Amino acid sequence: MQLNATPQQWHLQSHRPHLSRLLPNTPLPKLHRPSSPSPSRSLGISIGSKNPPSRCFSVKASNSIERPDAGHDYASEAKEEFSIAEILKKSNSYLPHVVLASTLLALIYPPSFSWFTTRYYAPALGFLMFAVGVNSSEKDFLEAFNRPTAILAGYVGQFLVKPLLGYFFGIISVALFGLPTPIGAGIMLVSCVSGAQLSNYATFLTDPSMAPLSIVMTSLSTATAVFVTPLLSLLLIGKRLPVDVKGMVSSILQIVVAPIVGGLLLNRFFPRICDSIRPFLPPLSVLVTACCVGAPLAININSVLSPFGVTILLVIIAFHLSAFIAGYVLTGVVFHKSPDVKALQRTLSYETGMQSSLLALALANRFFQDPLVSVPPAISTVIMSLMGFSLVMIWAKRKD
Repeated sequence: MQLNATPQQWHLQSHRPHLSRLLPNTPLPKLHRPSSPSPSRSLGISIGSKNPPSRCFSVKASNSIERPDAGHDYASEAKEEFSIAEILKKSNSYLPHVVLASTLLALIYPPSFSWFTTRYYAPALGFLMFAVGVNSSEKDFLEAFNRPTAILAGYVGQFLVKPLLGYFFGIISVALFGLPTPIGAGIMLVSCVSGAQLSNYATFLTDPSMAPLSIVMTSLSTATAVFVTPLLSLLLIGKRLPVDVKGMVSSILQIVVAPIVGGLLLNRFFPRICDSIRPFLPPLSVLVTACCVGAPLAININSVLSPFGVTILLVIIAFHLSAFIAGYVLTGVVFHKSPDVKALQRTLSYETGMQSSLLALALANRFFQDPLVSVPPAISTVIMSLMGFSLVMIWAKRKD
């Protein structure tokens, strides 16, 4: 027997030999698909799945598939709907530019910010802390307390590394640059105060998960500043400064604790309200921060433009720059094995480089007779903010 069939023919014959033997002269019937009365039909596809497709598709004879409302552009509609919210949320990226613009405006036209006196400063900082609380949860703060080593490192940066740098630059300003002794005392005074609440907001913009840790660090340094700042001023300057303990504690409660707790409670029990106000918090925070930077400069413009202004400016820049670098580098050495070492370095850099210069300014005006002592704190308020939020812009771009 010869097999001359092609592979396809052999395949058909091997599966149907009995038909050719029983009906040798009868052609095999052809299979026809059932005809449809209409050229198209609707298929509700469900193949035993627990989650069947939510839409049915129209299958035409030309094997083309049409989706319902194919001509409707949902993407463009959604883009238009959320464009305003996205713009509001991204307004934080313009913060360094706004801070720089407010600084120039305060220099050129001081009355533009001189109305923003110290009585508005506490509510402004409280609003920034409220914005942090709305975007956080109580779990974040509980996790922050589980890092005592990092909290201790922030405290050391505030009250050991920074005062040493302040003492060094205070001596240099008098011995090397020939500035008056009260100027050196003012630089040392800046290094003796606690951390600034603006460092918490800067950390929130760069590493939101580290904001609770930064708040805990700043709150601890502020709470203990009632004892540490007078001791440091006595050691560095030789003058013991009495600090209002009751006023300091009240300031912490008003500026830090109450706004953050309010934001946390609002986020916990009224999430819909938080979702509705959250897009508006970034632009308002940018505006508030610009006022907090421009107002001290406008109010103390005469001190900044004093005969020693340029030299003091350079010394203050060197002081803050060295503090930022020291906080970043030392944290990298101590926590080099930590999985979030980079975020921790940025956080402690803010904590070390940014301090409550307004507190130093208030202490200088109240307890020192020489007005030159208040010049370094006034300049430090502006330089600290500009340098801190410039780092926010640099580090945020690197993360992206």
